[in-house]
Amino acid sequence: MHDLREPKFQWGQPVVAATDLYNDGSLPDAPEDILLVVAGGPGEIVQVGHHAEANVPVYMVDFGVAVLGCLEEEIGPVPEAGA
Repeated sequence: MHDLREPKFQWGQPVVAATDLYNDGSLPDAPEDILLVVAGGPGEIVQVGHHAEANVPVYMVDFGVAVLGCLEEEIGPVPEAGA
């Protein structure tokens, strides 16, 4: 049995998109491959889950326009003011 990898981010934490996020087909009401959130777009983590097979955290992030499932490399902490 594998030890669960601890998430870098927590529920309720504000984050930003680290890359442009496109619809990968998970939003059936939006065209596939449409840009949903630009890099730097703000969001808030509303749920933290875990992909058992890959042993990686998965984050449900509310970006205002949609709640998207994101991996750690797709989000980052909100930059500090003046940084």
